[in-house]
Amino acid sequence: MSRETTNAGKLGKLQRLSTALGANGGELPHLEASRALFDALLAKAQDAAKQQAAFIASKQEASKQLKSLLTEGERMANVLQLAVKQHFGIRSEKLAEFGLQPFRGRTKAKPTPETPAPAPPPPVTPPAGSTAKPPAPASHSANPETV
Repeated sequence: MSRETTNAGKLGKLQRLSTALGANGGELPHLEASRALFDALLAKAQDAAKQQAAFIASKQEASKQLKSLLTEGERMANVLQLAVKQHFGIRSEKLAEFGLQPFRGRTKAKPTPETPAPAPPPPVTPPAGSTAKPPAPASHSANPETV
């Protein structure tokens, strides 16, 4: 999920959330006071964006104001989004209307068949009564020319 980085993108995202909250006001009456504050904050942010576009000379101050209002708006949007998740549940498809991803469960990873490593051969132990030396390995032959 990509995050908005431009002020216009952030403002558009906040506007879409406000529209969705307004359209579902009947289902979310307990958020009405917060939504009213959010709408007022959004209106101020939109005015600051308009001011920023109109006054090039005072652009720096309007940019600071817009940045702080957008940050505050995003914080409030997070609270409202959590409240919407709490109200509808994290699995509700209704969350998509608010720009939120409903939880649809984790996909199970395919089990990888693990082949067991071959067991090492057991060590050869001479019989208990035998004192004979074991034969020399084949790689050490009696022919000194090959050594």
